[in-house]
Amino acid sequence: MTDDSKFPDPTYKNTVLAPLFEGVKTHYAAHMMAINQAHLVMLVETGILSRADGGQIAHALDAIDTETDVPALVYTGEHEDFFFYVEAELKRRLGDLGGALHTARSRNDMDHTVFKMALRDRAEALLAQITSLTEALIAKARDEADILIVAYTHGQPAQPTTFGHYLGAMIEVLNRDAQRLSAAIDTLGPCPMGAAAITTSGFPIDRARMADLLGFEGPQVNAYGCIASVDYVTGLYSAIKLVFLHLGRVVQDLAFWSSFEVGQLYVPNALVQISSIMPQKRNPVPIEHMRHLASVTCGRCDMVVNTMHNTPFTDMNDSEGEVQHAGYAAFESGGRVLELMAAFLPACSINSDRVRRNTDAASITITELADTLVRDEGLTFRQAHDIAAHVARDLDGKPLSQGFGAFQTAFRAATARTPAMDEQGFRTAVSPETFVARRDRIGGPAPAALDAALAQYSADLDALRARASQRTARVPTAATARATAFAQLLET
Repeated sequence: MTDDSKFPDPTYKNTVLAPLFEGVKTHYAAHMMAINQAHLVMLVETGILSRADGGQIAHALDAIDTETDVPALVYTGEHEDFFFYVEAELKRRLGDLGGALHTARSRNDMDHTVFKMALRDRAEALLAQITSLTEALIAKARDEADILIVAYTHGQPAQPTTFGHYLGAMIEVLNRDAQRLSAAIDTLGPCPMGAAAITTSGFPIDRARMADLLGFEGPQVNAYGCIASVDYVTGLYSAIKLVFLHLGRVVQDLAFWSSFEVGQLYVPNALVQISSIMPQKRNPVPIEHMRHLASVTCGRCDMVVNTMHNTPFTDMNDSEGEVQHAGYAAFESGGRVLELMAAFLPACSINSDRVRRNTDAASITITELADTLVRDEGLTFRQAHDIAAHVARDLDGKPLSQGFGAFQTAFRAATARTPAMDEQGFRTAVSPETFVARRDRIGGPAPAALDAALAQYSADLDALRARASQRTARVPTAATARATAFAQLLET
């Protein structure tokens, strides 16, 4: 018995074909029309199609584009997918000539081309959000260059630094993440069109012209790789994941710093919520939203990469259609994190009174006391470290700034002499301002060192933006060239 049904199995239609059709309507219809126009122009320019035939197809394509309300289309199963819907419309208007547009191409090369076109738009937008956040953080770091904070290691108070210095560390990572993302976007530059199914075509196609008309940097060289290689997907989502994995670590610090017990980060009222039952609580819930959205974004990126694990090195649905659509949610949730953080961090401030109390109580400047003893008292660092350790242990609840007596006792016990340092010298040595000012080496928190670092971060940011501008400039230039060439066909 022959199955000659025109329509697909209803379950297959509802679970696979209809969702894919909706995805193409939402994400790729405009890109497919651009490919249709560019391919037609190339076919005529190479002589594969006559100008007269090309003109008729151009008029039909233009009419389909003008008359079709793509969002209103409902999948009926009459055509397998959106591609065949458009081809059927061409054949309805032109007869057999409508099928000529598909000469020397395949849905294989078209699919990977539209996937790249959709990804490059989203990825460039995400990169722009990252660079905007970085720019805001550089400005905030300059404003907070001399605002002291307690820096933590292993969850414990460690040394004083400045909020600007902390933000500088965050900026460095963001710039590196942006560079990784920019490099991943570069892999979207080669155009798959012309690969056809696997091996290019027996027709004299001009792949470079196709790349130019679609805003790519040039053809992707290996035709098999055009339809089999998905590193442009896995590399991009891996780079995106790292952005939010690393931002999530900063968000954890923000949550810790804003806790009642630490209290060194003040979140303004516009960014807190009050408990419905406990009126004394100031809940900095944007921090929680940034944390969970960053984690959701990482998970979405993992989903895309893991879906392609152990798939054959060929054209497969595992790397197409639905996984591509699902991956776009990572751009949405990630974009929300970046937008929220760009508003949140510049609005926050440091509670300097709490920082001062915690600094004194935790003796976090005592490293500089040891350094000073090496410089001014002629001790080895290990001797100085042992003296400083005794001071920290013997404070008996007093802040370090009041520990001169404990210091004298520890110094005499270790050296059998009286220190040249007096009480004022001791207070100067253990002040957080002294600690920061003396750390003026490359990468330190002292003003000159931090200012030089921020200047470098700004230069790195400019380079990232310049590279992005080079890439994005190709797209409108290509659109203009494509529209001009297509318009000339319409005049035929």
